[in-house]
Amino acid sequence: MIPSEFIDELLAKVDIVDIIDEHVPLKKGGANYMACCPFHKEKSPSFSVSPQKQFYHCFGCGAHGTAIGFIMEYQGLSFTEAVQYLADRTGLTVPRTHARQDNPEQRAERKKKQQTLEETTEAAAAFYRGRLKQDARAQEYLHKRGLSAEIIEHYGLGYAPDGWQPLAQVFQPYPNTPLVESGMVVEKDGKHYDRFRDRIMFPIRNPRGQVIGFGARVIDKGEPKYLNSPETPLFDKGRNLYGLHEGRAAIKEAGRILVVEGYMDVVALAQFGIGYGVAALGTATTAEHVKILMRQTDSIYFCFDGDRAGRKAAWRALENALPQLKDDKTLHFLFLPEEHDPDSYIRAYGKAQFEDALLNQSKPLSAYFWEHLSDGLNLNTQEGKAELVKTSAPLLAQITAPALSFLLKQELGDKVGIDPANLARLLGQEAPKQHVKQKSYKLPQETFRQPQMSTLVERQIRSLLINPAWAAYIELPEYLNLSGDFACLANLAELINSRKEPPGSAQILEHMRGTPHEATVNRIFQNMLHGAEELESGSEEDCESFKLGMKKLLNELKYAQIEMLKQKNRQGGLSESEKKLLLALLTPAAH
Repeated sequence: MIPSEFIDELLAKVDIVDIIDEHVPLKKGGANYMACCPFHKEKSPSFSVSPQKQFYHCFGCGAHGTAIGFIMEYQGLSFTEAVQYLADRTGLTVPRTHARQDNPEQRAERKKKQQTLEETTEAAAAFYRGRLKQDARAQEYLHKRGLSAEIIEHYGLGYAPDGWQPLAQVFQPYPNTPLVESGMVVEKDGKHYDRFRDRIMFPIRNPRGQVIGFGARVIDKGEPKYLNSPETPLFDKGRNLYGLHEGRAAIKEAGRILVVEGYMDVVALAQFGIGYGVAALGTATTAEHVKILMRQTDSIYFCFDGDRAGRKAAWRALENALPQLKDDKTLHFLFLPEEHDPDSYIRAYGKAQFEDALLNQSKPLSAYFWEHLSDGLNLNTQEGKAELVKTSAPLLAQITAPALSFLLKQELGDKVGIDPANLARLLGQEAPKQHVKQKSYKLPQETFRQPQMSTLVERQIRSLLINPAWAAYIELPEYLNLSGDFACLANLAELINSRKEPPGSAQILEHMRGTPHEATVNRIFQNMLHGAEELESGSEEDCESFKLGMKKLLNELKYAQIEMLKQKNRQGGLSESEKKLLLALLTPAAH
């Protein structure tokens, strides 16, 4: 866990304008900087970056956040990875809070070791690239596979020469500790030799573009056909995807990501114009892989061979995806004819037919889920229906996406002929409540979109986020019963007032990340900012309006508390402390 104090320090050292301008060219527009939003397609710039507040906001799609949030969204990194990315730029060492905290010397030593391993794998990748240019046989192999010089360069392909110790040409002494710890050199019976020999080399990069390992393919016949780097301090095959760094731009442009089984599939697809492919690294698709995929885009496609092994891999991917599913993300599964893999299929039929199959013949997760579980069952019999309930129940229990979970259980009920209440009891869940449908009287629908009306507390939260120093004007007595947006406002004020100096808007946004109030803050940003000038609303007149708004809110809250105590008194009486509170609230001096 990263201490919040470090996040504050990091955000104080980075400039969000510089960070975003490296990825999206910005133009000065008044006090802020503007650009076309990188998160949705638009012709007129609506993406605003505030150098004063150190956050961005798109008035078109509602995307917003700090420098950390931008790196997470734009590069598809996790929070920790984005913090590390920015820390590396500023020369800061990311501390972690553990039960046993490392001292600064240990942290520095660990970082130095990581840098040494990264330099080792990067130097090895450069060596392999150079040897590819010198080896006619390796070049001929890639030429026969239809790969252009541009694709070879884009993915950094190389060649590991035949021989026991080719890396000794660039690493002295040979062997050395980094070579062994990075998995480049193997030790056996007291002797050391290169792990990769006479193979085409596929460098594996982390999201920041650093080489962390390799995949290697034999040129002629030989076993194993593919050989991967072992698990190392740099390389965790369950947490990385081949081609993700190289395909990031294509993924954003296409609005989808395609998961295939092999490195060569990824490269071959890119050669034919499908650059949004990635591959798991010699392992089944893990839950961590699914999390990474969902950070890149909303539409995820899995493409597997149609043979038994491909279908087994697909089902394993689906099982690992279930706990990660979200209602705003879609997963599809495409099975190719048994004689084809993605590489051979696109060479035989071309890009247009491949994408047509991907978009129109792939099965959504829900369809594949029931197809697989129903395979071999006779749902015309009670025994077949019972088996379907038995096998699907533990899988459905893993799905936390509310709408998808409800719809899949509803479909199970339809398939086996059990009503929702009885099915819920059968699955060990609370039966859904019955709702009596009321008559609905609707006004004629307008032909234009009605503007969303904001509440006073929402406006106060927005003003406080933009002007943190105004927390000094917030006094909410502890006896008030606060929930929802009111609790969010109180939490923000408490956070700001607990500091010697008011934190900036960016720091506050990051403090809200992962808290119960994060959704409230996001909703207010998305619904309430309508122009770049609102990011800078902090005049004396605005401040007076804020103070007046707090007086109104306090009166609202006191009135609500009075009504609640009166109601409780009518129903069952009040305790002595509650009677004193009610008397104090009703006394004019309390107002």
